[in-house]
Amino acid sequence: MYVRWVQDIAIAHWRAAAPADAQAALVWVVARHEIDYKHPALLGDTILARTWVGPATRLAFERNTEILRAADRKLLARARTIWVPLDPRTGRPCEVSAEVRERFSAPAPAGAPTP
Repeated sequence: MYVRWVQDIAIAHWRAAAPADAQAALVWVVARHEIDYKHPALLGDTILARTWVGPATRLAFERNTEILRAADRKLLARARTIWVPLDPRTGRPCEVSAEVRERFSAPAPAGAPTP
C-alpha cells in the first residue's frame, strides 16, 4: 500500500498544480523508488501524505513523500522517487519546460527532512 500511496499523492499533486498544456504534453514513469518504512499503518488508521519535488533536471524529477498517521502525526514511511517525463506520442523521455521545472522544483516544506 505504501508504494501505491506514494504514487497516488504524486499524481494528485501533478494534476492539481501542473498547467493543462504540460499535463497534455507529458506522462510520467517511475525510474526508482526508495522507501524507508518506519512504522506500520493499522487497519482503521487515517493516513496523511505530503509530497514535494526536490532537485529537477531536464529529464528527471526527484519527488519526496512522507506518509503519516493522522491521529498522532507519527511518521510511517518516507520515500524518494525518481520520475522521468515521457512524450505520450513516442514513449521516449523528453525535456520538461523551464516553467514546469521552476514550478515543481521547490524546497521541502518547513520541518520536512529529506530522505
